[in-house]
Amino acid sequence: MGMDQKVVFQAEKTPTWTQLAEMLAGRNFPVQMRMIDGELAFADETPPEAWRELRVGTRHGMITLRREPDGITLVTWGNADDKMRQAWNALTWGLAHLSGGSIRSATGTVSLDEFVNSAELPDELRS
Repeated sequence: MGMDQKVVFQAEKTPTWTQLAEMLAGRNFPVQMRMIDGELAFADETPPEAWRELRVGTRHGMITLRREPDGITLVTWGNADDKMRQAWNALTWGLAHLSGGSIRSATGTVSLDEFVNSAELPDELRS
């Protein structure tokens, strides 16, 4: 079973994969493409603008991103360890930062600032 959280924003503010990957790499938190809409992808492949689901590789494991009309849901394993939860939160942080969105989880909806203050984030994103 997985855990999910959603970055909620207006569709026209959807960040591109390139924006997200470059921003995280600039913070020393590289990510790579693994799958695009159920198909294997090259690590440096760029998804089409209208992608529906991405599987993204991090140093600590893979995160699923699902595009929805009002944002992007990020899914990881329910038994994710500390580092995997940090990776999940890093992608969530990046999407919220780029889109100006809020984060919705099982505990409620929070702003990006509130998320940063409460979420497990890698050290690279805390500075």
